[in-house]
Amino acid sequence: MDAIQLHEVLNGKYRIIPTIEITEENLKLLYTPGVADVAKLCAENPEKTFIYTRRKHTIAVLSDGSTVLGLGNIGPYGALPVMEGKAVLFKQFGDLDAFPICIDTQDVEQIINIVKVLEPSFGGINLEDISAPRCFEVLERLNNEMNIPVFHDDQQGTAVVVIAGLLNALKLAEKKIDEVKIVVNGIGAAGYNIVKLLIEIGAKHIVPCDINGIINRKTALHKYHLEVSELTGNLNNSGNLKDAIIDADVFIGVSKGGILKGSDIRKMSKKPIIFALANPVPEIFPDEAYEDGAFIVATGRSDFPNQVNNLLAFPGIMKVAVEKQVKITKEMLIRAAEILSNVIEPKKECILPKATDRRVHDELYYGLLQFVNSII
Repeated sequence: MDAIQLHEVLNGKYRIIPTIEITEENLKLLYTPGVADVAKLCAENPEKTFIYTRRKHTIAVLSDGSTVLGLGNIGPYGALPVMEGKAVLFKQFGDLDAFPICIDTQDVEQIINIVKVLEPSFGGINLEDISAPRCFEVLERLNNEMNIPVFHDDQQGTAVVVIAGLLNALKLAEKKIDEVKIVVNGIGAAGYNIVKLLIEIGAKHIVPCDINGIINRKTALHKYHLEVSELTGNLNNSGNLKDAIIDADVFIGVSKGGILKGSDIRKMSKKPIIFALANPVPEIFPDEAYEDGAFIVATGRSDFPNQVNNLLAFPGIMKVAVEKQVKITKEMLIRAAEILSNVIEPKKECILPKATDRRVHDELYYGLLQFVNSII
């Protein structure tokens, strides 16, 4: 059975089920007339909805379909089966009831307004597959203008798992984060946040690259590119990816398949670390990278060792944020990365735990919950 056949048989990946059997006795309490008393309490104090309704464990998984997986801008109908899949993962690994919501607009203001008016129904919002640079403004505005946590997995989830894997790779290579040269190629949703988290954990030598080469004041495509050039001190540095890669200790690609060559790896420093995360075709395949001297290679694919999978991060982070009703901060993201990196004793072909290991999700949830409790 292939994917299309399975989806046809399932006719949707999950169902809504009641938490109590409906009887003649309880119907008058669960619905009219008894529910009117609960409705009045919630109207008078909206915070009561976290006690009397499902809000405390319910989120929206929302997309405009503008950058779905490796398929590009396929729109809301194409996004729906993907968002259903994400909703199932939230339930399976975070015990969160997630509703896929695919909207038929890619206008920033409309997206923001739609999400804001959904607030009474949800305890949190998970944004998904919204293209850069619009996704940066959408996340920033919603975080500032909503009272519930908002998370963009493509930005924050990817950054957390990349940092977790990198911390372990550096341990094995016996290198320090503040000493290594790191090239980040592809400053879109993921790359932008990877750079910002790298700086937060102490990286001092980062070279951001995109389609026009090293990002500086002249090559910046928008204000977020300019911000990255300023944060990394690359205001005037110029050149292409092949120039940037010389003597680099780490390459992190969230860009395009096949753009890194074995000859590029041979120009890197000793024990080069390669995160080739483009999907489905990585920037370089692991066998080629290892042939040309790579020390550790990670990809976004499940059929190679060292998969960098967002599933490690988003259920636990969202579960804690929704339950505690706290905004997701950079401190939370860094702590999440540290927890994930410490879950296992790293090896060259196992720098991250398996994303389907429930124990890992428990570790992240309880560790992050303890951290949040200590600061609120």
